[in-house]
Amino acid sequence: MIKAKEQSTKGAALLAGEEKRRSQRVIVRVPVTLFKTQDGHTATINCYTVAVNVHGAMVVSPRTIDEDTKLELLNDRTNEKIGCRVTRSPRESSEGFLVPVEFITSGPNFWQITFPPANWKAQDG
Repeated sequence: MIKAKEQSTKGAALLAGEEKRRSQRVIVRVPVTLFKTQDGHTATINCYTVAVNVHGAMVVSPRTIDEDTKLELLNDRTNEKIGCRVTRSPRESSEGFLVPVEFITSGPNFWQITFPPANWKAQDG
C-alpha cells in the first residue's frame, strides 16, 4: 500500500509546474475517451486519468495533442461528456503523453467523487 506522503510526492512529480491550484486534485485512474474534431472528422482517443480535480484532469494519451486544442471528454464509467481544452503542451512519459485538460464549463460533479477541501493537507507519518 502506498502511504499518503509517498502518493502525494508521486502526484507532485507527475504534475510538476502546477504550483497554484484552484482546487484539490485526487490521484485516480479513470478510463476516459477524448474526441477531437477537425475538418469535420472526429478522432477518438482512448486514455485514462492520473489525477482529477473539479476543473479538469491530467490524462495519459497514446499521442500528443496540441496546446489549446478543444476536445470532448467522455467519462467511460458514467458515459457523461464535457467540453475541455488542453491547457499546455503535453509532456512525454513512459506511459504516453501527459495531457492537462480543463473543463470549458463548470463540472464539479463530473468525476462523481468528493474532493478534499481546498485547505486539506496530507499528514506526515
